[in-house]
Amino acid sequence: MSSNVSRRLFWSITVLAFALITLLGVVVARMLLLDSDQRRPAVMVERIQLGRSDVPVSSATAPDVANAEQLSALFKLAAGRVRESVVYIQVDIDEGAGGVWDRPFFNDGPRQSVGSGVVVSEAGYIVTNSHVVSGASRISVTLADKRQFEATVVGTDPSTDLAIIRIDDAEDVQAIPLGDSDDVEVGQWVLAIGNPFRLTSTVTAGIVSAIGRQVNIIGDSFGIEDFIQTDAAINPGNSGGALVDLNGHLVGINTAIATESGSYEGYGFAVPVNLVSRVAADLIAYGEVQRAYLGVRIGRVDARLASRVGLEDIGGVYLNEVWRGGAADRSGLRIGDIVLKVDGDAVNAPNQLQSLIARRRPGDSVVLEVWRRGSVQSVDVVLMGREDPAAETWFAEFSEPEQILELPEEAAEAPGADIIHLDELGLGVREMEEDEHHQFSAESGIYIAYVEKDSRAARAGVPRDGILRSIDDAKVTSVEDLIDAIALSSAGDEPALLEVVRRNGISGFYEVRFSDIP
Repeated sequence: MSSNVSRRLFWSITVLAFALITLLGVVVARMLLLDSDQRRPAVMVERIQLGRSDVPVSSATAPDVANAEQLSALFKLAAGRVRESVVYIQVDIDEGAGGVWDRPFFNDGPRQSVGSGVVVSEAGYIVTNSHVVSGASRISVTLADKRQFEATVVGTDPSTDLAIIRIDDAEDVQAIPLGDSDDVEVGQWVLAIGNPFRLTSTVTAGIVSAIGRQVNIIGDSFGIEDFIQTDAAINPGNSGGALVDLNGHLVGINTAIATESGSYEGYGFAVPVNLVSRVAADLIAYGEVQRAYLGVRIGRVDARLASRVGLEDIGGVYLNEVWRGGAADRSGLRIGDIVLKVDGDAVNAPNQLQSLIARRRPGDSVVLEVWRRGSVQSVDVVLMGREDPAAETWFAEFSEPEQILELPEEAAEAPGADIIHLDELGLGVREMEEDEHHQFSAESGIYIAYVEKDSRAARAGVPRDGILRSIDDAKVTSVEDLIDAIALSSAGDEPALLEVVRRNGISGFYEVRFSDIP
């Protein structure tokens, strides 16, 4: 008995001693850590919030079957409303006819092409693409109900690649309801209806991928590109067909695809219906478009240019040239002005400004909001037409065949004027003369004696009879400086920003790409 008590007492004392030793070790360790912390400076850790916390989270975890059926019903309703308004067009082409639209899509043979069209009037007027009926000797139109008619061209507008054709003696044709392309938003559902690969009345679905696209496919000197981009499948034969919203309202006329294979690769483009309706109304009434013009050359505004002119937000359209006696000139617009708005509508790219002006007629008044030397001003402009006497010289320059311009007399006859020809840019330049420093209010630079038509410099809008003062903020004091700057800029991918001073002392800025110069 006493032996068992002794053993229990022994183990109790042992456990208690072990616990005391452990506790003592913890206390000593904490004291050491506390002492270390007192010697080490405190580190402040900033708490970072990842993601937004103010966006409500949807409770839906899977597509709702009822909503899917409703969406399907909308597709069917929209397609049903417009299929009767979309027609199949077959064109016999005159021998030798052709142009910039001889592309891998829409041509089915050496003398025949096919496309689509949209009935816009119960009087038998159909809108399609200009390139679909270009060079046509005969046009055959097949309606959705299989009736066939001969059609005649009412008018074409190469600047927008639109055309109006008409079928006579057609009864019970259904005109499509027109929507408002200004309300079109990126991400909304749209349907494309047309006749790809001769498969009549084909409907495809997609979303609006972008708006205001310029893709440089219209080969006209005054081409207007303000396309709606969609990923709805558009293929050869869709050209001239309808792009509609889920209400079955026309929002665009399908015009082209961006492709390397000749078939759909996810990028389709449509002319906005607000521009279509404006062009169609004029073609039906006059056989041609009564188009309004500002009389300017324009360029985009990027971060460098915005910083140069003190513009806080990167936007607007830069006026590179204001034609003497034109609408812009009469209203007081100047080289260097940046157009921010047209009648309250913001413009952030040259093609947007072109499109907004193209919706007006000669004689219409518009209010332009412009940025000029640090302040915003409103300018009233009465738009001019092509018949305006002041426009004759302007249009003649664009209609002349490509040629190298002669040296201006004042440059050729200037004593000691040695013109350096820069073939890569299409410029003729020389050193400045003494009196030109005063004439141009420029301390340094080189004189631009001429600009070759359709050259790299001409396409950028660089004018002759000006002083090239800087390239990318680097001063140009001699022709050697210019050549060195070209060599330096050609090593990079970004275009160079050329500053050219005119005789009124106002600087113009022009983007010229040097990277592909050998």
